[in-house]
Amino acid sequence: MKRVVITGMGAITPLGNDLASFWNGIKEGKSGVDFIKQFDTTDQKVKVAAEVKDFKPEEYIDKKEARRMDKYCQFAMAAAHQAILDSSLDLEKINKERLGVIVGSGIGGLYTIEEQVSKLNSRGPSKVSPFFIPMSIGNMAAGNIAIRYGARGICTSVVTACATATNCIGEAFRNIKFGFSDMMIAGGAESSITPMGIAGFASLNALSKNEDVTRASIPFDKEREGFVMGEGAGVVILEELEHALNRGAKIYGEVVGYGATCDAYHMTSPSPDGEGAARAMEFAIEEAGIKKAEVSYINAHGTSTPLNDKFETIAIKRVFGESAYNIPVSSTKSMTGHLLGAAGAIEAIVCAKATEENFIPPTIGYKIKDEDCDLDYVPTKGRDAVVNYAMSNSLGFGGHNAVVLFKKWTGR
Repeated sequence: MKRVVITGMGAITPLGNDLASFWNGIKEGKSGVDFIKQFDTTDQKVKVAAEVKDFKPEEYIDKKEARRMDKYCQFAMAAAHQAILDSSLDLEKINKERLGVIVGSGIGGLYTIEEQVSKLNSRGPSKVSPFFIPMSIGNMAAGNIAIRYGARGICTSVVTACATATNCIGEAFRNIKFGFSDMMIAGGAESSITPMGIAGFASLNALSKNEDVTRASIPFDKEREGFVMGEGAGVVILEELEHALNRGAKIYGEVVGYGATCDAYHMTSPSPDGEGAARAMEFAIEEAGIKKAEVSYINAHGTSTPLNDKFETIAIKRVFGESAYNIPVSSTKSMTGHLLGAAGAIEAIVCAKATEENFIPPTIGYKIKDEDCDLDYVPTKGRDAVVNYAMSNSLGFGGHNAVVLFKKWTGR
């Protein structure tokens, strides 16, 4: 079996549009949540979201190309561009048949779909863009990334709602581990802060309607009432260890375990007993070959919905027993909102940086303890602590559970 390391990372997020500003925002406990600026919310039940600010696609993509991509795809291309640069990968010196892409989106080109349906209804079928289909389908981020970098290995997209990016990274990890690729571009992208996206999730009663931006995304807090929609993209470069060492690559951390299961319970609610999420955590730990007590930090799915946070807490306690109370658990969605299919990608970056810098991010906005959520959620302020293994949980509509386990890089 091959060992797999992270050699590059890129991020477009509500906290900043590059790796450094994103991570600094996480460390400082900043919030990316504010009132929605992209469209008029007068008739919407929900007024707040965690939007990407000051994003300029032309910094990463030719203007003509950018016009032929939905915003989610632009985000993905930008994050991939950053990750490739960060990895110092010389694309002229590698075997591109051993370079693959697994990048997904939970929803895909929702902005384009809304825009073109409106055009169809107001101006007729002949006015629908010839690029409507390639702009709206969810696999096109992976396709465009592969075209840009000439990646001729596997190119696919996982679509598992809010577990999408974690599944993408997990499957990319396995692809290298079992020898099918030397390098993978992996992650997720999402741009669903649109009138239909907000209205749809609001009608589902999934979103917070709180207009106090400091109390809208409050994972594990007793007053939580729903998640805050986020947007953006995260991309990591995964690389076979010897391949990375031979070219002198910087190594952020190692991917050592992956678990994926299904609750087979309900379209939107997690299983109340936490069994599916617990099994995914167990599988990741088992693959890593470590003891449960060695897990230093858990980046929870922690959406700020009443059911998710309660049931995820149950799942963590189901895996770790009494020792769960000794493991710091935080939700960085308190700062970024919920990026849906991109959430697991930026949270993977958080875990890699946590192991690299020995820092545990906070759950900001946490004030009121919930008797059902009684773990150490690192309230308000992050901590300096040795992080040898960091676990990232993602739980998606449809009962999808995905967990990736990261190890501190200390050399061979």
